[in-house]
Amino acid sequence: MNDDLHRILLKGGVTSPGELKDIITMLETTGLTEIHFGSRQDLLFPLDSSKEEQLESISTFNADIIGERSYQNIVCSYVSADIFQMTHWLKGSTYLYILEGFDYLPQLQINITDPKQRLVPIFSGHLNFIASESEDYWYLNIKLPHWSQSVFYPVLIYSWDITAISKAIEAIHETVTDIDDLFLRMNKRLSTNNKNIEKALKVPFTTFPYYEGVNRMGIDQYWLGLYWRNNRYDLAFLKEFCGFCLDNSIGKICITPWKSFVIKGIKQDSRPELERFLGQWGINVRHSQLEMNWHVPVDDKEALELKKFLVRSFDQNDISTYGLTFGISNDVGKRSHFSAIIIEKNEAPTLVKDFEVRPTYNVLHFQDFDPNTRKYLTHAQDVDKIELPGLLMELSKIYFDQLGTVKGPQESTKKTVETTTKQVYQCLSCLTVYDETYGDEKANIPSGTRFNDLSEQYVCPVCEAPKSEFRETALALT
Repeated sequence: MNDDLHRILLKGGVTSPGELKDIITMLETTGLTEIHFGSRQDLLFPLDSSKEEQLESISTFNADIIGERSYQNIVCSYVSADIFQMTHWLKGSTYLYILEGFDYLPQLQINITDPKQRLVPIFSGHLNFIASESEDYWYLNIKLPHWSQSVFYPVLIYSWDITAISKAIEAIHETVTDIDDLFLRMNKRLSTNNKNIEKALKVPFTTFPYYEGVNRMGIDQYWLGLYWRNNRYDLAFLKEFCGFCLDNSIGKICITPWKSFVIKGIKQDSRPELERFLGQWGINVRHSQLEMNWHVPVDDKEALELKKFLVRSFDQNDISTYGLTFGISNDVGKRSHFSAIIIEKNEAPTLVKDFEVRPTYNVLHFQDFDPNTRKYLTHAQDVDKIELPGLLMELSKIYFDQLGTVKGPQESTKKTVETTTKQVYQCLSCLTVYDETYGDEKANIPSGTRFNDLSEQYVCPVCEAPKSEFRETALALT
C-alpha cells in the first residue's frame, strides 16, 4: 500500500448509503474528486496535511480517518453473505452484530470470514476468525506479527466473545511467546463461552467467483457488483449512486478486497431504474475475467502498467484465466498475499542502485492454486518482464490440467512431478542463498546454524551485503 495515502476505516467494508454520502461530501470540501478502495475493505485517498483538520468532522459519521499504519481495518465476508455459498447458520446480520461490538480501533489485522466463500481472504490477518459448523462458534487462527508460523487457538470462540478476545490479545500480544502461553494468559484474564474443537477446520476448495454485474439474488431480488480497472472511483458518481440506494431502500454498500463494491437486495421493481442510472453514467459492467481478478498495489502506476501488459498478452493469445487470481507485489518475501499467483518485483541490487536497470521478477503460486493452503511454491525467479506472459500462461495451463483433481486443502494435487519447498534466506542484492542445512563454509559457519543465530556482523559471501539485506524465501525442490 502507498504509505502517503490516508484511510477511512469502514468495519468489515460495510457502510450505509447515507454514511458514505456524508463522507463523500466532506472529502469534496478538500478538493478531492476521486477515491481508492483498499485490500482491507477501506477507503484510501491522498490528502494535503494542511487539510487534515477539515476532515475531523467525518468522525461524527462513524468513520475513522487514519493517516498512518498503526490501526487496521477489520476484514469480513459480509459482502459474500446471501450471494455466494455460505455456512448454514451464518447470516449477514451475524456479521453486523459482531462488527457493531468493536468499540476500539484494532492495531492487529482481524479477519472474520466464512470458509465456504472465496471472495474475502481467510488467513491474511493476525487474528483470523473462521466460522465452524457449530452455530455461533468460530475457529481462531493466529499469526502474531513476531510469530513465524500460524497456529489455531485450542478452543472454538463464541460469536459474542470475538470483540473481548481480540481486545485482550491485542493488549498482551507483544510479549506472548507461543499459543500455550497465550491460552494460559487469556484464561486468567477472561471468562468466555468457549467450546471444544471436535474436528479440525477444513476449508473447501472453490473456484474464484465472478463478482461484477447485475445478478439474481433469491426469487425477486438482485445484487450488483461494480469494478473500476484503475481503482479510481469518481466521487460525483458515488455520491449520486448513494442517492439511488437511498431512494430504493438499499441499506448497505460493501467494499470488496478486490477494489470493487457490491450492493445487495435490489428489488425487481428497481432494476429498470438501476439500468437507466448505469447507462446514463456510461458504466461498463462487462469487464473480462482476464483483467478483473487482479490484486494491484493502490496508486502504483508501474504495477498497473505491468498488469495491462500482461492482460494484453493473455487477450492476444486467447488464454483463459477463469477462476485464477493474480497479484503484483513490491514486497519480496511477503507472506500475506491472497492471490493464487504472485508476481514479485525484485529490488535492484545495491551495487547498481545508482544506474537505471531493467527490473526482474519472481513468480510464485500457492499449492493447488488455492491461497487457503498458505503454502507458496516458486515457479521462476529473477526473470525479465518479457518472460512473464509465457510463465503465467504456463501456470494457467497447469491450473486447468489439475482442476478437479484437488481433493482438499490438506491433500496435494495429483501431479506427475512432486514439488516441495524449503525455507532459505536470500540476499536482496545478488540473490545469494543462505541455507541453514549447509551453513557458510567460507565464513566458518558450520552446517545446521540457524540464520537468526548468525552474528549481526555476518555479510553475504559474494557481495558483502549486511545480514539485514537477506530475506526469508521459499526455494522450490523437485
